[in-house]
Amino acid sequence: MNLSRKLLAALAVPMLALTVSCGSSSSSEPAETTDALAGSDQQSLDKYTTETTTPIEEIDTADLGLITDGTLRVGTLSDAPPNIFLEDGVFTGYDNELLRAIGDKLGLEVEFASTDFSALLAQVQNKQYDVGSSSISTTEARRENVGFTNGYDFGYMAVVAKNGSPVTGFDSLSESTRIGVVQGTVQDDYVSNTLGLEPVRFPDYNTVYANVKNGQVDAWVAPSQQATGQVKEGDDTTIAETIINTENFTAYAVNSDNQPLIDALNAGLDAVVADGTWTELTKEWYPDREMPSDWKPGSKAVEVK
Repeated sequence: MNLSRKLLAALAVPMLALTVSCGSSSSSEPAETTDALAGSDQQSLDKYTTETTTPIEEIDTADLGLITDGTLRVGTLSDAPPNIFLEDGVFTGYDNELLRAIGDKLGLEVEFASTDFSALLAQVQNKQYDVGSSSISTTEARRENVGFTNGYDFGYMAVVAKNGSPVTGFDSLSESTRIGVVQGTVQDDYVSNTLGLEPVRFPDYNTVYANVKNGQVDAWVAPSQQATGQVKEGDDTTIAETIINTENFTAYAVNSDNQPLIDALNAGLDAVVADGTWTELTKEWYPDREMPSDWKPGSKAVEVK
């Protein structure tokens, strides 16, 4: 690492001090090399997708182990449109509106609270929240520490850089590139362990993108949904490249010992897929995105309407 990168990393440490203490270190210091984009196919997804789900009318909401009876307490982010963000003081976005629809099917209120991504999974497993909603990629490493529902979305990974930058995509990232990531994300893992590079870690999406715009980092390796939500005309930035990743579908995080809640959320997800709500919300929040032909949400049994 050159001097400028050391200095930048040192400057980032104060911002991360609060999140490092409660977040998992598995993404930043993994035991072995991984490839976050390997095996993007439906066969890999089916390894964890349930064959079917419990009929919604058979779900007993009194048996879900909720922090507050009748309410899903949800940890989410406030700065990652179009998936999870605050608008006029209200939590919204694709992931959160879909979870509200699932809650409606189950007869549950949904109560959101903001947190940092690096802390979210540990907070769910420690039962500070019933559910984590943050476009979470369901990697093998994460499954060792927290439970997940069936998938409701898939991911693209993107590279964001300044206009005219020599960074033109993933292949142009190198040891001399100052690469920003949000700590604890799949993108952190990808840069660190697949590319073998040392990123500059930030606590949230707004901060890392601000550092791209002001030139403190050369590139941001980002979830493409969040990159699309952040990059605006006049920012002098561009999404240089996107890569699809459907192996690790995105899902809601749940305490790994709370199988009744996982089963209930899976039932609710199938219900909103079957009645067309999932399709309606997907078109609303992703009007220009095409779904891959080898992927669908929910259990293996549900039909997408």
